[in-house]
Amino acid sequence: MADPERAFLLTDRYTQVVRVLYRVLVFNLAVAGVKIVLGYLTGAVSILSEGFHSLTDSASNVVALVGVSIARRPPDEEHPYGHRKYETMASLGILVFLVVVLVQVLAAAYDRLVSGTVPRVFPEGIGVMAVTLVVNVLVVVYEMRAARQLNSEVLQADAMHTRSDVLTSATVLAALFGVWWGYAWLDPLAALVVAVFIGRAGWYIAHEASRILSDQTVIAEDDVRAVVRSVPEVLGCHRIRTRGSADHVFMDLHVWLDGRTPLEAAHSTSHAVKDRLMKRFPHLADVVIHIEPPPSTTPNSQDANSQ
Repeated sequence: MADPERAFLLTDRYTQVVRVLYRVLVFNLAVAGVKIVLGYLTGAVSILSEGFHSLTDSASNVVALVGVSIARRPPDEEHPYGHRKYETMASLGILVFLVVVLVQVLAAAYDRLVSGTVPRVFPEGIGVMAVTLVVNVLVVVYEMRAARQLNSEVLQADAMHTRSDVLTSATVLAALFGVWWGYAWLDPLAALVVAVFIGRAGWYIAHEASRILSDQTVIAEDDVRAVVRSVPEVLGCHRIRTRGSADHVFMDLHVWLDGRTPLEAAHSTSHAVKDRLMKRFPHLADVVIHIEPPPSTTPNSQDANSQ
């Protein structure tokens, strides 16, 4: 049966993740609205592109909220391992929004380069962009801290998305000063820089999501082996496998015991191994242990990694 305490901690974690996402959503909507309005008023394609970029932050918040609401559901007959990967799928939803924005920004930058239109820049607009930059910095710091505390890749992905807003907002702000001083070509150039930052954030999210969905190893075998070998009755272990996300890991392994060990004693030892592993790696969701005697050729040798 599932550990009620661990189930409570997992539910509490999701509650905190949702709370963070709602707070960030409010700030992102406000920042996006200000940038889009300012972009239309000035005609600056860099500001307008940045505004739509910020708007996708809000959309990604909504996608993340939907994903987390599904991921927090307990295991059922059709999903015995739980619904945790829905959170990873939500981060892929954020990636889709990034790609859409990337295409829009590139198209807007190209049109501006071809048309040569000069945007209208005024001090108040520059001041507004500076304020939104400060807000974005505060949001990123808050969300990244929450992502580390809660071990949430959806919060981390969303924070990476917002962090790209910080970099692009700084670029757009610099371009506005350039346009104000007579260098109109800096406006579409800044939009291209925005596209680079968006692409970089998208690549990072895709890499992290593919790592989880492809069941890449989460915990190093040597770290697991050190914990298992700390149980006196254990002679060794092999076929160590881990998969999942940073905060929700499944593990299975084979543990060697003396072939003459009674069944009840072997069962008790397996529980001792599992308890130590769960204590050492609190992000483990479950551990499956197969008990077997060590290889007959080397009964007291080091663990055989290749077996």
